[in-house]
Amino acid sequence: MCNKKKSFFSKLNVFSKKKISITSTYQDKNCLINSNKVTSKNQFFSFFKNSLQTAKDFFTCGIKNIFSENKLDKRIFIELENLLLLSDFGINSTEKILLMFKRAIKKKNITESAIAIKIFKKQLLKMLKITQKTDRCIHPNMPFVILVIGINGVGKTTTIVKLAKYYQKLGKSVILSAADTFRSAAIDQLVELGKIHNISVVCKSLGSDPASVVFDSIQEAIKKKIDILIIDTAGRLHNKNHLIQELQKINRVIKKFYLTSFYEIFLVLDAGIGQNSVQQAKIFSANLNITGAIITKLDGTAKGGVIFSIFHDLMIPVYYICTGEKITDFKIFNKKKFIDSFLNIY
Repeated sequence: MCNKKKSFFSKLNVFSKKKISITSTYQDKNCLINSNKVTSKNQFFSFFKNSLQTAKDFFTCGIKNIFSENKLDKRIFIELENLLLLSDFGINSTEKILLMFKRAIKKKNITESAIAIKIFKKQLLKMLKITQKTDRCIHPNMPFVILVIGINGVGKTTTIVKLAKYYQKLGKSVILSAADTFRSAAIDQLVELGKIHNISVVCKSLGSDPASVVFDSIQEAIKKKIDILIIDTAGRLHNKNHLIQELQKINRVIKKFYLTSFYEIFLVLDAGIGQNSVQQAKIFSANLNITGAIITKLDGTAKGGVIFSIFHDLMIPVYYICTGEKITDFKIFNKKKFIDSFLNIY
């Protein structure tokens, strides 16, 4: 579908200058190539338990130390506040969690730490609840569109391939749109990964208008009666207005086809940069209707608390998480399993 010739960059052993062990683009490519193993339902819980090890160990050890005494005292609330902030829950989320926790133990007159820690867990679960919209009209005869956005270096392109593979396993036909036309390596990477995993890619030459690539991709998906179209976009800084305007142009092109129908706009965020992810999300949300988030790099950070800020401060649901390099290291975000693994309380 894309007959673009390989550029010089496609022959190199790296797709980016970054040499990060977890999310290096080329390493992601190799892991995607060598991984075709499907994680079974029985492995789902162990996936969360093992992959969140870094964040979990930091938080779990802190929680155990805080609730180590048999009886509650004022010290607990001070230490809890420090732990939440260090784990990047953010000021607003931390204050909200502590307020709900204090009210709950006061209402039930709880004085024992063993009971209090279970109540604390319930408060965390409440923080991850968002009222789902019910007015989502999906066109039955049109491909379902997912526009994926985010800044540079969050693992967006490889996340898109993981997302596409996930839907393929559900029996859906998927096509990718290479709307990152600024970097030849980005197009090459998506095309090559598409070939490896049997996913069609629509692309144009380097420097083409990204909106025109999206337009052609939608037409191609309609023509071939594809179930899902996933659009890759160039990484862009959230504080660069002209880049945000380009995303808005792409969004307008999609709206021409989907005047009354619902489509997704997923924001990919890096858990490793903590509250900076929240700031990014605020800018993107001010300009686009972000419908969901995908959190990457949860396997190598102690800042898993940023998820609570995304839910509470921005009211953006987290739909998927990536916790590794393999193509199977991609799962639907399950808040209960996440909390269980995070706290190590079952």
